[in-house]
Amino acid sequence: MTFRTRLLLIFTAAVVVAVGLVGLLVSAGIQYRFERLESQRVDALVAQFRKEYERNVQEIARAVNGIAASDTAVDIAAKTDYSAYNDTAASLAAAHGLDLLELVAADGTIISSAEWPARFGYKEDWLTQHPDWKSRGAFLKREELPDGVTVALLAVGTATAGDRVLYVAGGQRLDRAFLSTLVPPAGMRALLYRNLQTQFAAADLLDASGSAPATDAAQLRPLIERVKTLKREETNSVGSGAAAETIHALPLFGLDNDLLGVLLVASSRRELVELDAFLLKLGIGVASGGIFLGIALSWWATARITRPVRRLAESAGKVAAGDWGATVEVATADEIGQLARAFNRMTHELVEQRERLVQSERVAAWRELARRLAHELKNPLFPLQITVENMQRARDQYPEQFDEVFREGSATLLAELANLKQIISRFSDFAKMPAPEMHRIQLNGLAADTVQLFGPQLTQAHIVIRTELDPHLPVIMGDHEQLERVLRNLTLNAIDAMPQGGTLTIRTAAHETGVRLEVSDTGQGLTPEECARLFTPYYTTKTHGTGLGLAIVQSVISDHKGRISVESEPGKGSTFVIDLG
Repeated sequence: MTFRTRLLLIFTAAVVVAVGLVGLLVSAGIQYRFERLESQRVDALVAQFRKEYERNVQEIARAVNGIAASDTAVDIAAKTDYSAYNDTAASLAAAHGLDLLELVAADGTIISSAEWPARFGYKEDWLTQHPDWKSRGAFLKREELPDGVTVALLAVGTATAGDRVLYVAGGQRLDRAFLSTLVPPAGMRALLYRNLQTQFAAADLLDASGSAPATDAAQLRPLIERVKTLKREETNSVGSGAAAETIHALPLFGLDNDLLGVLLVASSRRELVELDAFLLKLGIGVASGGIFLGIALSWWATARITRPVRRLAESAGKVAAGDWGATVEVATADEIGQLARAFNRMTHELVEQRERLVQSERVAAWRELARRLAHELKNPLFPLQITVENMQRARDQYPEQFDEVFREGSATLLAELANLKQIISRFSDFAKMPAPEMHRIQLNGLAADTVQLFGPQLTQAHIVIRTELDPHLPVIMGDHEQLERVLRNLTLNAIDAMPQGGTLTIRTAAHETGVRLEVSDTGQGLTPEECARLFTPYYTTKTHGTGLGLAIVQSVISDHKGRISVESEPGKGSTFVIDLG
């Protein structure tokens, strides 16, 4: 046997063993890491579901306590004749987005029922058995309705007038509509089993579209039965192949600690199954390529192959150590190059998995934005409600004063509606921030259009407008609509800063790297601390501001590769300076 043959055999054997070991190590390492990552992802998403469910619980409790604290509830509590309030519960439930609402007297007699008006005069003795409903919050309860028995998430509030008490019991059904409020991230879904019968009933298993498919009922029945027996949280996997799912079953207990439902959070295992198949194919491909290369290239390929394989092993070690972005440089188009590209695709898919987790965090951030928007909208909604109630009360009880109350109420309604419109407009502007479409723009023309647009408003506010526009200003590239929005926002800011009138100055000038736009006012000015936080989203120095206007301005200028700053001193006005290329 020649040396070349022996070397060929040794090299082939070495390549086969090395490639096989590397494939096994990479496969085992990635499988272990991915399993851990998948477990952490599922745990995070289940926690997110719990938080969303708890948010619904708090919203219901807040709505019911809000009704209990309203003037209407206090007025009813003070009455002895309840015949005029038969329809009150229905209107209150509709106004506060509740499915169920009952107004109950201190002795447990139903005064008004939104879900079952015919129950007027019936008794709800369970309400009188708990002295402190407000601290209890929302809870689950079986409810009998005209169309059958259901499970509802209820809260109870109390309204008092002297020594008289009115119970306000309201909430939402746990049904398809409730599930639709639990917005699942990609790859997850929510189901609800309402424990209304002793034996398992497939009809009581719901998803966001209604009754769950028969296949879901058959697969989930053992898990639901185990939760009903053990009355604790359980986890199980159902299905096979790409349709496999990990199911987390969360028991839902009622007021007396009885099991009334099971919330099922299903997480798809499709990505893990697909990765397993990919790793299997990759392992087979790597082994086949290694054997072929070992036979074909002999000793000449030894040095050439050793280095790439070593780099591949190092990158595999980095991946196993947690560096998912590790890649192998592709220097050739042969089988080793294919192996490197396959490895890079594999690590790229791992990075994409991590990015999906980041997307889940972005969903939470959007929910925070929605929470802030809801908070901003609630402030003007309360005076709107009070004003309408005062107008109704004046019409019913003091008709001779109705005209005066109507004039005052109309002014309040218009003012609060304008406030709502401004809040919604600001949030809408902040939400739709497309990439700028660059065209040739003359900044002086934009400034002149802005002065013409706000002319009447400036005159009415006793503000003198001055323009100092450079006639030799060069043309720049920018998005006409977005830069126009910047000028309008800064002009409105200046008007708000000068409630007693003043001078607004808009000037343009050319400089070495582009153009400069300045908007100055003679208002009350800003402190250094306010200047430092001025462009932070949701931060505002105004009483009713959303804190989004200047954040939008900064975002637009940043997209145009520009820079914005503010120069201000208390009592000496403010100047916003924008530099564009």
